[in-house]
Amino acid sequence: MNPAPCSLSPHGKRVASDYVSPRWIVGAHAQTLWPFIRPRAPVAWRRERIATPDHDFWDFDWLDASAKDNTPNNAPLVILFHGLEGSSRSHYACSMMAAVAQRGWRGVVPHFRGCSGEPNLKPRAYHSGDYSEIAAMLTAIRARVPEKTALYAVGVSLGGSALLNWLGRNSNTTTLVAAAAVSTPIDLEQSGRMFNKGFNRLYERNFMGTLKNKALMMAQRYPDKVDSRKVAAVRTLTDFDDAVTAPLHGFKDVTDYRHRASSRPWLSKIGTPTLVLNALNDPLVPADSLPNEEETSSYVFLEYPDGGGHAGFPAVAGSAHAWMPQRVLTFFAECTDINVFPA
Repeated sequence: MNPAPCSLSPHGKRVASDYVSPRWIVGAHAQTLWPFIRPRAPVAWRRERIATPDHDFWDFDWLDASAKDNTPNNAPLVILFHGLEGSSRSHYACSMMAAVAQRGWRGVVPHFRGCSGEPNLKPRAYHSGDYSEIAAMLTAIRARVPEKTALYAVGVSLGGSALLNWLGRNSNTTTLVAAAAVSTPIDLEQSGRMFNKGFNRLYERNFMGTLKNKALMMAQRYPDKVDSRKVAAVRTLTDFDDAVTAPLHGFKDVTDYRHRASSRPWLSKIGTPTLVLNALNDPLVPADSLPNEEETSSYVFLEYPDGGGHAGFPAVAGSAHAWMPQRVLTFFAECTDINVFPA
């Protein structure tokens, strides 16, 4: 099933959003954190360990079970690329896959290296511009499902950035029917500066807790690749990207990394119907860093609700964070007739 454009305009299209945060969840931080204090949607995973092309491994968590007993083997498959230090246990992953199951579709969360609960074998991690890893993961997924299965991909935060980087570099791909990027930092330099502001320092501290420990373990195994003294001195995400992310993945320094890994330059080259969904009050993605229609290709749809926080979008009824998955899946359904499965 090949991608089909959806009501295309000469440039990207700005679409109105119907998202409204509950009245009692006021402000960007409350809307970001609310899903963390709510029970996660229950999801039954099947883990598969897959050998990578460079002789390492990925852990993929598959959603095989469905609310419908007769889910076809070639039912549409939704791939979710998680955010920084995320996993299949992230609230947005569980919420998305619960919604996927309700539709009788299938899903998979490929874990970036080091995020599945076990250290990887190679001196490699993941980053916001990791389009080569997206490409390799998509190839592995494509090989594991029936040939005519419709594939959709959604990336959240860092995962959205890596996905947009891949989409822009593969404008003629027929791998995906449609894609979505949620709460995605489009300009990494502007978003990177947000972490040292006010309450955002708490988010940074949370990320640093796991990132630094993983980097120190990697430095013990690969002292020629990761400098343990530099890692020990790291205090901020900017420090971390300069000491670990950049040198580990072939960038000169943090400035070079954030420039080259930003997805903004690639938005005008995307050839797959893609929803870019960002809240204007996102505490980590400043509104003035978001692209306008002229910066994007005719396959890109920009949706900027006033509220929602960062990957939050709490809903009034049902799951505490059900609006975003339904919005993304509705977009996928609008782009392609998924009611008739390929024979």
